[in-house]
Amino acid sequence: MTATVVIQEGNGSSVTWTTITQGRYCTADTYNPGDNYVCVVPISGFNYSYWKHHRMYASGSFTRITNIRWFTSGSVKTNWQLGTGGMLLVGKRDSGDNGCPEANYAQAIGVQGTTGYYIGDSSNGHPYYKGQSTPAVDADNYTSANPLIVDTSTYTAAFGSKAVVTQIKIAPDATQGDKPNETFTFRYDEI
Repeated sequence: MTATVVIQEGNGSSVTWTTITQGRYCTADTYNPGDNYVCVVPISGFNYSYWKHHRMYASGSFTRITNIRWFTSGSVKTNWQLGTGGMLLVGKRDSGDNGCPEANYAQAIGVQGTTGYYIGDSSNGHPYYKGQSTPAVDADNYTSANPLIVDTSTYTAAFGSKAVVTQIKIAPDATQGDKPNETFTFRYDEI
């Protein structure tokens, strides 16, 4: 038997994990905003989506799961036309696993309907990342050939992994409108 794996998004002041098949970045702490709380192209500087926590949840019959990694197509900022300096950001730690443990979950905040706070903002950023030397990096750096190390724990029973924390950074010359779908992939070792 193999594990049954789903992807979950965490939201709320006290985290609630919801199984998703697709996600949408927005300017509110919600997993299913529809066409509400759209990401706003700024007149100057940068705007951000609210950050998102995504994890894999595994159940079923498996002996061991370890070495959880995550990656993108490597072309998100181009495909989404996020403008000069715009990109999908991913939370990064100076050492160890880059995934955020559930105990360190932090609700996404910002100015609802306008912008989220940058993950690395010294005052309002994500507490698990903002003190790091480089709290967030371009997620396009992480492809199938070079995935982000999320969680090196060894799991032998049903579990939720550490979460990948991401957000969109939007420049003034970004293209407005809906963006094409992108696939973000979790990879892991199972025996």
